[in-house]
Amino acid sequence: MNGASREALAAARERLDALTDATSVDAAQLADELAAVTALLDREAGLRRVLTDPARSAEAKAELVQRLLGSQVSGPVVDLLAGMARSRWSQPRDLVDALEELANLADLTGAEKAGALDDVEDELFRFGRIISSNTELRAALTDRAAGITAKTELLHRLLGGRANVTTERLVQRLVTAPRGRSLETGIESLSKLAAERRNRMVAVVTSAVPLSDTQKQRLGAALAKLYGRQMHLNLDVDPEVVGGMRVQVGDEVINGSVADRLEDARRRMAS
Repeated sequence: MNGASREALAAARERLDALTDATSVDAAQLADELAAVTALLDREAGLRRVLTDPARSAEAKAELVQRLLGSQVSGPVVDLLAGMARSRWSQPRDLVDALEELANLADLTGAEKAGALDDVEDELFRFGRIISSNTELRAALTDRAAGITAKTELLHRLLGGRANVTTERLVQRLVTAPRGRSLETGIESLSKLAAERRNRMVAVVTSAVPLSDTQKQRLGAALAKLYGRQMHLNLDVDPEVVGGMRVQVGDEVINGSVADRLEDARRRMAS
């Protein structure tokens, strides 16, 4: 997002934070209601165009939200949606993307309050690795001919009782409503959102053997000092790394493995 949409999303996130700060608010219910509205606007192109039409007054759009959704979702969600309708959006799809992000943030906030956000981050990362390495599972979860019920049941068999309930909810929404994204891209976005919830960055660390607790602490401290922000480590083991480790933070890759250095030498010789 850029321009007006970025400002509108920032304002909506502040309103969501104010909502979830209240102990009486059920974060899971809030997430479900926001997800339901996301699905509605994803289907109804005409409605999302009306709600983001700059030629319509802000109050007219807010009143439309009240009229259409006032009896469908809770009062706090209606107020949040009305505020979003009053905002300016660069394009109609940005409103849908923002709603989806708010639904995911509501679930992540619930996990944070329960002291389970670290577990959710780790489980999302591990699930993404499983998807990347298991083509049959990926095909089953992305098969357009498969029904929502079948995909939900498959996910429950995979994650039920093994992962935090928030992880299962987030992945289920992604699988049943991918909205044009690949499964890997969606999982990566969820992982980044979880890390951002704690105002920290994610480093994907690949090593030939598992790192010890001391090594993880030292690496985390070094990266935090380098980037000036708290760092969450997503750890992966790949024997092909040979030695050392490979660290990726966003688009930046820090190559410290023997395999990377050998490949770099090979490319230099070839050129």
